[in-house]
Amino acid sequence: MVSITWIFLGSLIAFTSATPTSRSGMFVRSSRSDVPAGFAHQGTAPADMSIPLRVALVQGNIGGLEKVLDDVSNPSSSNYGNHLSKEEVEEFVKPAKASVDAVNVFLESNGIKATTLSPAGDWLGFSVPVSKANEMFDANFAVYKHIATGQELIRTLSYSIPSSLKDHLDVVHPTISFAVSNAKNEISFTVPNGTFPSKVVPLKHNGTATQSGPQPASVPASCNSIITPACLQALYGIPTTPATQSSNRLAVTGYTNSWAQQADLSAFLAALRPDINPSTTASLQTIDGGSNPQGPQYAGLEANLDIQYTVGVAQGVPVIFISVGPNNSDGFGGHLDLAQYLLSMSQPPQVVTTSYGFDENTIDPNAAANLCNAYMQLGTRGVSMIFASGDGGVGGGQPKSCGNFIATFPSTCPYVTSVGGTQGVPETAAGLSSGGFSAIFARPSYQAAAVGNYLNRIAPLYAGKFNPNGRAFPDVAAQAENVEIVNGGVYTTVYGTSAASPMFASIIALLNDRRIATGKSVLGFLNTALYANPGVLNDIASGSNPGCGTNGFPSLSGWDPVTGLGTPNYGALASLAGV
Repeated sequence: MVSITWIFLGSLIAFTSATPTSRSGMFVRSSRSDVPAGFAHQGTAPADMSIPLRVALVQGNIGGLEKVLDDVSNPSSSNYGNHLSKEEVEEFVKPAKASVDAVNVFLESNGIKATTLSPAGDWLGFSVPVSKANEMFDANFAVYKHIATGQELIRTLSYSIPSSLKDHLDVVHPTISFAVSNAKNEISFTVPNGTFPSKVVPLKHNGTATQSGPQPASVPASCNSIITPACLQALYGIPTTPATQSSNRLAVTGYTNSWAQQADLSAFLAALRPDINPSTTASLQTIDGGSNPQGPQYAGLEANLDIQYTVGVAQGVPVIFISVGPNNSDGFGGHLDLAQYLLSMSQPPQVVTTSYGFDENTIDPNAAANLCNAYMQLGTRGVSMIFASGDGGVGGGQPKSCGNFIATFPSTCPYVTSVGGTQGVPETAAGLSSGGFSAIFARPSYQAAAVGNYLNRIAPLYAGKFNPNGRAFPDVAAQAENVEIVNGGVYTTVYGTSAASPMFASIIALLNDRRIATGKSVLGFLNTALYANPGVLNDIASGSNPGCGTNGFPSLSGWDPVTGLGTPNYGALASLAGV
């Protein structure tokens, strides 16, 4: 794992402070010792090339907001469900006037007039030539190529800020972040004639194949070969009664020009949810030049999967497809822009599912913490942020050669719910399911007992390969193998935790519908309640997640870093939700 120089960022993060460079009056804000694996240095960036940069100011009272999140997310609290408004959250987040003034004076002294990029005023943006960026931040910006994709990034391995800004300026971004999004699913087979096969051979992964977990008598035998909405309804007890509340919304985020096709959704519903009108659609919102062109040539495997398993499982819940386009410079492929877009809404969608992420060791811990804090803000406003954990076992978002284990972000953010994967009936852990422990974020208090118990049981397994004090993930799981979709008019199965995330999100959206119908608030941030009530999930106690030349972590009874607390039990979750 790449060695990174950490700094203090907040109550959940423990770093050591960097040492100043020899340049007088400057303080190293962040650095890394080398380029992340998979990138190649291409040479010095042209001095006159203009690059977009963003700066994050120190937020006003983020510790206070974290306490609010815990309070409104704890079912035993009298404030449970009393989510904050947009304006109330911004009062916690907005930087102190002294910070705003100090940073603006620094920028203006360098001939820069910045643009405010966030509702709370904590992010500013501007563009400068490489030579100016190097001068301002004592940096050495160069060109780096991501070997697998050919994508080129302008980055530096270290940057500094004036020592006078240490308490005011938190992040300059993107500087040492090398974030490249992980694709989260692959085709396992296709059926050109457009008919559903009667038998499909499941994908094989390294690791144990022992099956465990519940197997309701009503689960069709075909679910051992292929997963459909009917399988999920039987496995997890999901009702077929349509949702009724129009104010309840479920958002699917789309990146990397993955587009959802209405023709494919209609074919999916006609074949697998004939009780839903096949003309049912998801509404479209776009940012950063996003779009959603229609036609078989535009079919996006990821987008089709996510839309079909939200519209097709969360029956009656209004679904929004948010297409994030390529016109962004946020250093997170649009994830930061998406978070700020949601925060700018007076009424954001109450559940958001995302099937994309990054290997944690490629990103700047400072920047990751600021994006994570945006998810905290959304949680205090009643938004459930749900992310696929990844498909590389203990090796990160995708399989790769590695020494130390690699975690994935945003799954390691303590304020999101990370979804791992299972396979088969009865369910066992899917070998692809990414899981482990953060090297950036400390373990949150809601995980202390469950994760501590697991670590005590496996010690000293893999000592030194992971951070045992880090935020552990995933939190929950759902089916992630041989999942049936329609893509470009072809019936196909896919595998990946990107299938599990929209499945779990759909169940939360259905529960929100029932809560709204009875005059209750939506569920919002889920983890505090789930870890306090693990019995509302189906415990998965076999399998593992191989990677980095190991068998990975074993799935055991209770929480584990493969399937989390387990898979959904709708009836038990509904009881916990009071509906």
